[in-house]
Amino acid sequence: MTRPRRDPRAEWAAQFVAGAGLRPRYDRTRRAAAGRPRRDPRSEREAQHVGAAARPRYDLGQAGRPLGEAVVAPPRSVPEAPQTIIVEAPAFLVAVVPDAPGGRLSGHDRQVLGAARALAGREGAVAAIVEGACEGLGAAGADRVLRLEAAEGYDPAARAARIEAALAALAACHTLFPESLDGGDLARRVAVGLREPLFTNAEVVAAKGLVRPARGRRVEQSLAAPRFATVAPDAVADYAGPPREARAVPIDGPTPLPPKRILSATRIPADPATVPLSLAEFVVSAGNGLTDLDSFRQVVAALHATPGASRVLCDAGLMPRHSQVGASGTVLAATCYFALGISGAPQHLQGVAGCEHVVAVNTDLHAAMIERAGLAVVQDAQAVMPALLRLLAQETAGRATGAGMAP
Repeated sequence: MTRPRRDPRAEWAAQFVAGAGLRPRYDRTRRAAAGRPRRDPRSEREAQHVGAAARPRYDLGQAGRPLGEAVVAPPRSVPEAPQTIIVEAPAFLVAVVPDAPGGRLSGHDRQVLGAARALAGREGAVAAIVEGACEGLGAAGADRVLRLEAAEGYDPAARAARIEAALAALAACHTLFPESLDGGDLARRVAVGLREPLFTNAEVVAAKGLVRPARGRRVEQSLAAPRFATVAPDAVADYAGPPREARAVPIDGPTPLPPKRILSATRIPADPATVPLSLAEFVVSAGNGLTDLDSFRQVVAALHATPGASRVLCDAGLMPRHSQVGASGTVLAATCYFALGISGAPQHLQGVAGCEHVVAVNTDLHAAMIERAGLAVVQDAQAVMPALLRLLAQETAGRATGAGMAP
């Protein structure tokens, strides 16, 4: 058996388009009397085109579709909002007393709420005890919220008494505190006032019990879920499930207060310029893309922030070594980090991994620090700093004018 002999002249004549104009035209897609049809890549590409888009899009799965047939892009599925979880009748309550500085949860507070959520399981509920308004409690895992009136001044003994009365009203089975400067002190005061043992610095929290290191971290101590415990920082993951109800719990009558032993207590803020980077809440750093260090120091002073720097500036002697941010310098746990002219080397990004908010100013849109930042300004830092100083000066003048006009 032999194949039929090709006749190129017959194939060429079969592709001729009659009456197409002065110049002869041929349709390469027509099948001749014998032989395979010739491919037309342009027609195939046009058949794969998906219209109604700003940029040309092509559906490569439409290889064999005839030309002219419309391609309808599948509608994008809009993700549904997660449904709020409501616990009507919990079997028991796990209370959490967060620090909540400034009416907002810190990263450590969210970890304690996540630990309480693991301790409560499906049958229990988490109740947060806060003073004044606090945001994001439901998303952090709180089923109930007991709000106390914000007390004037700073009286640790009075605050401990208020928490003791709130815990008595809630009848919580377990109470967790953050192992922080304020939370750890409050936990010890409440435990002593109620004459209850306190399990401190827990690093593992589960329904079956709590675990903490001891003897220089050579051994581990475990205990069934106690009534009072503190949770170590960066040891327990945040709550990552659907939002909870965060239902307000009413208080029956005013909270009794003990007699005042402290007549006057005032918090004296530390000078941000002298605060160590490891304890700073707001850090403004300069990088290799910054040349006007005088304006940088003015910005740091106007923002009441702690100055920082990249390794390049510290190696050049332009900034002191103790201001270096990164894996080879200081690892930050700041609430906000403002990077000026820093591209974002891997060692530097390790130093800001624990920062809650990152603001970056850089001319390179694809810089690693721009990708890490929650708010990015793609501009030269030398142009941003004078504009920022002008805005801060206007805001300060407006506050002074408003204070002068107040009765």
